[in-house]
Amino acid sequence: MTPLKFDVVVAGAGPAGAVAALVLARAGARVRLVDRARFPRDKLCGDTVNPGAVAVLRRLGLDHTVACGLELAGMLVTGPGGVAVRGTYGGRDGAETVGRALVRREFDMALVEAAVAAGACFDDATHVRAPIIAEGSGGLRVVGVELATARGAAESARAPVTVAADGRGSVVGVALGLASRPVRPRRWVVGGYYTDVDALGPYGEMHVRRGHFVGVAPLPGGLANVCVVSADRRRFADPAAFLHRVLSADVTLRDRFRTARLTAPVVSLGPLALDVRAAGASGLLLAGDAAGFVDPMTGDGLRFALRGGELAARAALDALADGSDRHERLTRWRQTEFGGKWRFNRAVRRLVAVPLALSVASAASAVAPAILRRAIRYAGDTAVREMT
Repeated sequence: MTPLKFDVVVAGAGPAGAVAALVLARAGARVRLVDRARFPRDKLCGDTVNPGAVAVLRRLGLDHTVACGLELAGMLVTGPGGVAVRGTYGGRDGAETVGRALVRREFDMALVEAAVAAGACFDDATHVRAPIIAEGSGGLRVVGVELATARGAAESARAPVTVAADGRGSVVGVALGLASRPVRPRRWVVGGYYTDVDALGPYGEMHVRRGHFVGVAPLPGGLANVCVVSADRRRFADPAAFLHRVLSADVTLRDRFRTARLTAPVVSLGPLALDVRAAGASGLLLAGDAAGFVDPMTGDGLRFALRGGELAARAALDALADGSDRHERLTRWRQTEFGGKWRFNRAVRRLVAVPLALSVASAASAVAPAILRRAIRYAGDTAVREMT
């Protein structure tokens, strides 16, 4: 029998997949990393790396991947009725106290380059077509993925462990019935890059309104990332027109965007949320958005991705060491690491969806802004205790 060329195949080269590949390669595993996009590639995202994510990067020796980003001291949150609270991340006990803002095109490419430098083999413009499933002594098992290469050739990439980090539409996760779209909530996002936006500062911005919320992030070069998330899909029939209407009608934002100009086509996607019943199956581990996705309101999506990729790599290394399956353990690890933050994010999401609750929360924030400032610090993951 021809020996396997790789120990792990990682599908998806976003932050989760790149970090998983890097950690595995540093540990001596033979890793193949693939992605359907041609890198560097654009990615609709809030473009902010919160302090908790920066701390993960620093611990992994990846500070350079965000070195060109703007420092973010905290967040500005506004709500109905003119409520506005500016809070700093303000970490405790030596925790990271600033986030970073930079475009995903540059950040993701830097992470992939770090994985390659560690020894991972990377193939972009390579599509995952399906998981390869074989019968083993313990039943069905994932033993790799079927690929379509950049030149259109079909190829089978086999390995003892597969890590699926191929996003919310994960080919592997969906094929195995691990992922599903929840009936509620169903939200869509539209985003674009602007120049000449007034009054940008060292803060990420979240403007919570009835029926939608608007995220604004300052970026290097005088750009601003603007994303609108809404549950009304009909509003996205013309994404650019919808984005213009939202900004023009918003009392807080319209003057700041009066002379602003789009620098690239407006992009939309959705529905956003993804539920996953387990973080893998026999021979398979999930990471990143493929392992579940919650609406991006609190700016912590990249920490979930980075740390989730690291946890998947740790589980893969354990599986390679003793030949066992570690997907159930990875599911428990993710719940331990992220469970509290998931509950917080879902609570915030429900709050925004109910007009009366949003009004009450806005009134409470106006009277006691310290409550919202504490929530901003929690959203920034400034005092996260990671598993050892």
